[in-house]
Amino acid sequence: MTHSHASAMPYFAPGTYIGLFGGSFDPPHAGHRLVSLSVMRALGLDYICWLVSPQNPLKNHAPDNMTKRLAACQSMAAHPRLMVSDVEARLGTQYAVDTVRQLKARHPQVHFIWLMGSDNFASLQHWKQWQQFMQEVPVAIYPRPDSALKVNNSQAGQVFAQQRVAANQAIDFKHFKAPAWIMLDGVRSHLSSSALRQNDANKQH
Repeated sequence: MTHSHASAMPYFAPGTYIGLFGGSFDPPHAGHRLVSLSVMRALGLDYICWLVSPQNPLKNHAPDNMTKRLAACQSMAAHPRLMVSDVEARLGTQYAVDTVRQLKARHPQVHFIWLMGSDNFASLQHWKQWQQFMQEVPVAIYPRPDSALKVNNSQAGQVFAQQRVAANQAIDFKHFKAPAWIMLDGVRSHLSSSALRQNDANKQH
């Protein structure tokens, strides 16, 4: 399969299993790469696609210039199976539920799995149409420090308790139909973009 690593609108081959990793990536860091490769292995996915968002609706600060963030992501990803895309900017979607619906409509033969940190899942009820989002795409959750335990008690965790897939079924998870979610074991990264931004800001003073 020919694939342009830097393609803005990535080519998703029919029948492939693609992990969608959304975020502002402001800045991208080694934790993003570590989690991506770890999840790709655990779930047996073909690719992970970083969806570099124009603006996170739940964050107040304006992210760094899109072109700069895309270039930084290309440099950080540096792996043939990690794609970087500004597809949300091109589709004009701001919310995950809209992005997933558009991608599914455009690529009906592709199997998408959404990746998110346990901190995001713990507050999923703040996302636009969060219950419909869970019906659209299987969700794989990687543990983040201090929030892994909150997943079980979260609103999403309770509403979709029956749809949880055991961590030891990770390699089969890509065959599950939504709604389905799994809390993966393994790599925890203490790196966060907000902490790195703060660190950069401190260095500039």
